Amino acid sequence: MKFVDEYRDAAGVERLVAAIGRLLTRPWVLMEVCGGQTHAIVRFGLDELLPPSLTLVHGPGCPVCVTPVELIDKAVALARLPEVIFCSFGDMLRVPGSKEDLLSVKAAGGDVRMVYSPLDAVALAQRYPERQVVFFAVGFETTAPANALAVLQAKRLGLKNFSLLVSHVRVPPAIVALLSSPDNCIQGFLTAGHVCTVMGYTEYEPLAERFRVPMVVTGFEPLDILQGILCCVRQLERGEARVENAYTRAVRREGNRPAQSLMQEVFRVVDRAWRGLGWIPESGLGLRNEYAAYDAERRFALTVQSRSESGECISGLVLQGRKKPVECPAFATRCTPEHPLGATMVSSEGACAAYYRYRRQAATATPRP
Repeated sequence: MKFVDEYRDAAGVERLVAAIGRLLTRPWVLMEVCGGQTHAIVRFGLDELLPPSLTLVHGPGCPVCVTPVELIDKAVALARLPEVIFCSFGDMLRVPGSKEDLLSVKAAGGDVRMVYSPLDAVALAQRYPERQVVFFAVGFETTAPANALAVLQAKRLGLKNFSLLVSHVRVPPAIVALLSSPDNCIQGFLTAGHVCTVMGYTEYEPLAERFRVPMVVTGFEPLDILQGILCCVRQLERGEARVENAYTRAVRREGNRPAQSLMQEVFRVVDRAWRGLGWIPESGLGLRNEYAAYDAERRFALTVQSRSESGECISGLVLQGRKKPVECPAFATRCTPEHPLGATMVSSEGACAAYYRYRRQAATATPRP
């Protein structure tokens, strides 16, 4: 608890908020790119402590939230097959597809299992050689090394009944898509500390220079986030635009080279659709041809007919930083964690779930736009 308390120190928060206030001479809009940071901001009310001229908007920092409907539908189709044991992290079970979610398939008798590691799925494949075990490989670059390791372990064991349904996404191309939008209003980024722990931040350096936007590697505790905001505001006020590391206790410029090597051995860069953002070139990871035998989409020759998600849901605008969850007419009424209209209300890192958990009463007490 000593470490946690150190980074939630009230006096430190007060000093950083005051320092940010002294720097500000004009309005700025910053985006945090990590759902963990979003939850910390909303939980501790950091945005409400800051001067009104500084606006924080929430980005596509939740990998569960940006997994497209089509892939959820493919997961549901796989989970319905009698020969399949479908494995996933818990957050994915409630994400709505076109018609249903994985939890509904489980309730109807499908063998859907929540696991804590892709290696748990490899162990299941060893235990049940007569069944096909599929793991839903979702996440940013952070979780890709563990999924790559699972594939290599399955190959080493000679398993023929293990595969991945891959939905890995990469952060830098998403930032390019946001900054290239004609209605972009983002002037600075707090980049995800856990992604940079693996990947480092060299990929962000040409982006900061190209778009003239400061990008600060930021952690997850209140003091981490406020320190990241302070660094970003300082650059903006000075007219600077570079990558700055405010999370030095965990992140190095070059990242984790062994983890990167593991990823590069198993995965290749591919184009990927993002829920709420659309098709983004080179924004995903897919299995290399050498590991095609572990690709569930190829193994099962999946084709599904997907419908678009609820027209009432504004999660796409939330993921782009153009709307706050409380601006949705369905928030906390027709859309709740028990009956979600969109993925941002389901995931533990989703912005809508954060507002529902920590600001629901304030939001429902005031008229929405």
